[in-house]
Amino acid sequence: MEEILKSVKEASKVAATLKGETKRKLLNEMANRLEKYKDEIIEANKKDLEYAKSANLSSALIDRLLLDEKRIKDMASSLRDIAKLKDPVGRVIDGWRIDNGLEIQKVKIPIGVIGIIYESRPNVTSDAAGLCLMSGNACILKGGKEAFHSNAVIIEILRWVLEKNKLPADIITLLPDYSREGVEWLIKQDKYVDLIIPRGGEGLIRFVSENSKVPVIKHDKGLCHVYIHKDADLKKGAKIALNAKIQRPGVCNAMETLLVDRKVAGEFLPVIKEMMESEGVELRGCEITLEYIDIKPATEEDWHTEYLDKILSIKIVDNLNDAIEHIEKYGSGHSDAIVTENLKAAEEFLNRVDSACVYVNASTRFTDGGVFGFGAEVGISTNKLHARGPMGIDDLTTYKYKILGDGQVRE
Repeated sequence: MEEILKSVKEASKVAATLKGETKRKLLNEMANRLEKYKDEIIEANKKDLEYAKSANLSSALIDRLLLDEKRIKDMASSLRDIAKLKDPVGRVIDGWRIDNGLEIQKVKIPIGVIGIIYESRPNVTSDAAGLCLMSGNACILKGGKEAFHSNAVIIEILRWVLEKNKLPADIITLLPDYSREGVEWLIKQDKYVDLIIPRGGEGLIRFVSENSKVPVIKHDKGLCHVYIHKDADLKKGAKIALNAKIQRPGVCNAMETLLVDRKVAGEFLPVIKEMMESEGVELRGCEITLEYIDIKPATEEDWHTEYLDKILSIKIVDNLNDAIEHIEKYGSGHSDAIVTENLKAAEEFLNRVDSACVYVNASTRFTDGGVFGFGAEVGISTNKLHARGPMGIDDLTTYKYKILGDGQVRE
């Protein structure tokens, strides 16, 4: 596998020199080829789904694993959207002249070789490859064994386009080792890999973060909250909360805990209970919640849990400050929302909640690179450095300083 990484490292040098028009051409050809071979992708995906069901994987993981004609079309659309973006490589971020006449430019450059470790979600294969290509990077992809057949076909399609255009196929590479030992080996290869982005369960993220010799940007768990403020439009709040929970419950930007101000609990809770239960959501509530509606009691563990399922915990809070303190204690820094018509409360929530994405009067489900206009994402970073939130092509670059002189020497 070291020979593979050596080849990817060499390929990254070629990727860094590609012009914007070349990268756009490649991405559009890849999109066309994904659609052309959709039947082959779906057949490969069926094998993965059979394995997933036999291995008793959760319904959330199976949903992430599924590829149908619509999802393949979405994958192709993402590549085309990425191709429409402005090429970040070579962009001058800042520039100035100092007293001795030296001209200094701060210029965006590719990071190099990016290792992306992920579970299920074979659509990540094309999204990540496309984003890395457009930002001038090579990528080494480490998918899960549950998506082996799907990933193999998708990678073959993408690499064929590179070879057809007389470019190194190893600009996009799938690591052949699907074991945990393969992950442990990859994250120690700081000689060849410049950045690791893990996407998956809490155990994977912790393992990579604690053992990697390569810098890591975490796509950590999404323990997301929606807070119904005392000055909320309750009809709007119910619509937002329902969408945040049930539109796609098995993803990281779905709501896991609903916070409700005590002043509106009596009016709001019976309505949201009926709406959630009609969608098959199991509700768990704090002691005060149980005074208003008859549901299961929540435990301390519930406030810490990313369910990724149709389960919702409900907590009554006395005020805005209590809601923010609950989010600070139990949240994962991913996405949190307030529903309110009070501008001052909205502004305080936006400023004090330290999450990657903070919403007013909108569902947390919008935390997504495609929705944000990035074409796709390699992950949603809960780091503070060097990227945060949905990561697009700008977040897959770093910078260097270019200094132009005319014989200056330092005295």
